[in-house]
Amino acid sequence: MKLFADSAGYCQNPDCNVNLFLTVGQTEFHIAEMAHIISAGQGGPRTNQSTSEQEKGDFSNLILLCPTCHTKIDKAEQEYPEIIIKEWKKHHSEKINSVFNIKQFKNRTTARQAIVPILNENKAVFDIYGPLTDYRYNPESEIPKLWLSKIQQIILPNNRKLLRVLDNNYTLISDIEAKTVEIFRQHVLDLEAKHINQEEIEVLKFPSQLHLIFEN
Repeated sequence: MKLFADSAGYCQNPDCNVNLFLTVGQTEFHIAEMAHIISAGQGGPRTNQSTSEQEKGDFSNLILLCPTCHTKIDKAEQEYPEIIIKEWKKHHSEKINSVFNIKQFKNRTTARQAIVPILNENKAVFDIYGPLTDYRYNPESEIPKLWLSKIQQIILPNNRKLLRVLDNNYTLISDIEAKTVEIFRQHVLDLEAKHINQEEIEVLKFPSQLHLIFEN
């Protein structure tokens, strides 16, 4: 889940950056593959006998790639040493922060200006396609299928943008707001578990108070 968040839904090879969430016809799915930088086995790509089993499974030793890039780094091991792949991951994270304009703001007003468009987009998608629309009563409607697609392509990435902004500006958040942020964080994790890991769980409800965050 942390890898999906760090990748923002794109292959972490900077020369690729392919979207890992796809829609083909009426089917939504992801093609992301979790790759080990140092092999999890004893004789795999970039193996290192001094690396412990715990270190091999740690987030720092994992990268999210499309199937093609995953195959390339393992089949052409000599061309993709550990240092290059770790640089991919670092560069990708920095790029995502830059593209999403995620930074530390000087005050609550500018922080709010950064998150309001994201919150508004998510709300618009929910109001138009969400499970509470009248379309849920129409078995022939395509809206419920579109809703699943919108979750993967818009809601999930936007949620992670919001968390990045909130975490980078936590010092501007009041104690009461902090509780709302943590409820939202659990909502995000539940939603990802259901729509990425395909877990059959009841998702914690989105905290409506988040729409008021950073208001003066």
